[in-house]
Amino acid sequence: MGKESKSTGFFGWFLVLVILALVVGAVVYIIKKKLDHGNDNKPTPVPGPPGAIDHKYAYALEIAMQFFDVQKSGRLVDNKISWRGDSALTDGSEAKLDLSKGMYDAGDHVKFGFPMAFTATVLSWAILEYRDQMEAVNQLEPAQQSLKWITDFLLNAHPSPNVLYIQVGDPVTDHKCWDRPEDMTEERPLTQVNASVPGTEIAAETAAAMASASLVFKTADSTYSSTLLTHAKQLFTFADNNRGSYSEKIPEVATYYNSTGYGDELLWAASWLYHATADQSYLEYVTGENGKEFAQWGSPTWFSWDNKLAGAQVLLSRLSFFGASGNSVIENYRKSAEDVMCGLLPQSPTATSSRTESGLIWVSEWNSLQHPVASAFLAALYGDYMLTTQTAKLTCGDHSFEPSDLRKFAKLQADYVLGSNPLKMSFLVGYGDKYPQYVHHRGASIPVNATTGCTDGFQWLNSTKPNPNVAVGALVGGPFLNETFVDSRNNTMQTEPTTYNSAVIVGLLSSLVTTSAAVKSFG
Repeated sequence: MGKESKSTGFFGWFLVLVILALVVGAVVYIIKKKLDHGNDNKPTPVPGPPGAIDHKYAYALEIAMQFFDVQKSGRLVDNKISWRGDSALTDGSEAKLDLSKGMYDAGDHVKFGFPMAFTATVLSWAILEYRDQMEAVNQLEPAQQSLKWITDFLLNAHPSPNVLYIQVGDPVTDHKCWDRPEDMTEERPLTQVNASVPGTEIAAETAAAMASASLVFKTADSTYSSTLLTHAKQLFTFADNNRGSYSEKIPEVATYYNSTGYGDELLWAASWLYHATADQSYLEYVTGENGKEFAQWGSPTWFSWDNKLAGAQVLLSRLSFFGASGNSVIENYRKSAEDVMCGLLPQSPTATSSRTESGLIWVSEWNSLQHPVASAFLAALYGDYMLTTQTAKLTCGDHSFEPSDLRKFAKLQADYVLGSNPLKMSFLVGYGDKYPQYVHHRGASIPVNATTGCTDGFQWLNSTKPNPNVAVGALVGGPFLNETFVDSRNNTMQTEPTTYNSAVIVGLLSSLVTTSAAVKSFG
């Protein structure tokens, strides 16, 4: 009897303790949920100076930066590419200009001004936003040197306010040859735009390149910076006052770099000129009638060498994040930038369906990697703006996302490029153990000691042997939608690299090298 009573009492106390523990646990859970909910709108702490280096991205950035050296034209200074030498030294001579510098745009030897200027603008943007990150991994100086190699060319290509040389070489003639740039013998005619034959988009893009570069060199070389800014202002005025698409005025350029319109370049150039000068007239340009005509608010677009709207929207959203909020039109640009971000985030209700099964943004079979890498660069930028200003949330329909979600998306695209894909192959030549061996690139495909003329060099295009020279840092065109890739020199759409691809991958990798607060002003 006594034992049974004692046992019953013990069980009763045990039951009480269990119930009490459950109650306490429930209270703690409820309090935690309330605290978590209360923290939903609290911003992530702002990162300080550059943090720990992510060596994967640092090494990839070092590799990617080298393709600019591979593509250089002219008399090479401190040449780091063993199989490259001086080339195109007489470019521009028919107009008594020195157009020997600049860069070949891809695997051939034409210097196309439109994508070259875009390359310079994006490279400038990357340097301005991620200078600290680049410097932390010793890539700032190479980036600045490559940028100046292009802007030196662009300055010489603009000999008077209303004249801009936009192309060196004839693509038809050039494509009949397969030779090393050092051995070229074909004629290199010049193409220009002027008041009679306008090219608004290319003049405006060149203005953007010079304005952004003027900020890069503002402290290190104020005289050079001032020269760039003077040319930028002249070119913008020329572009705006003499409107006309270069693709329409010079139809032969449309085969290679056809422009779908010039409104985006005008807004892009004015945005950069405002950042470079703080002149209110440029701000009024993008917020006034031109903004209404060209901005396409609420209609997200893909950032590329042809369409700069998404870039302009992110660039102008800086003004909202870092001190110019309250301007309703600037807020329209920011909202449009948010629409772009919402389209990129895979869990967003407005997420684009333009993706491969593995999550790579995929828009075009030609040079398919341009769009995902450019999109990821913009996402990284926008996420860093949010983080630095302690903006906690990005709202997409009934969902909300944090800066970390944008960074996660950017990393997903970068990692795919670097080998986290079904093929387990890096699309960045020279990075990793497996990368394309048959890059569509003349200089890389022909042995240095080979003697070839214009046409007999085609034996190297058609050779079944891998390229004898590594086009280190080349970002090739990329995979098809079904995530296949045919590594063949004759497969131009997948294996040809471009300098503008290099600019966006350099920007993206620079953003991922380490964490750091975004700069609040470029000035």
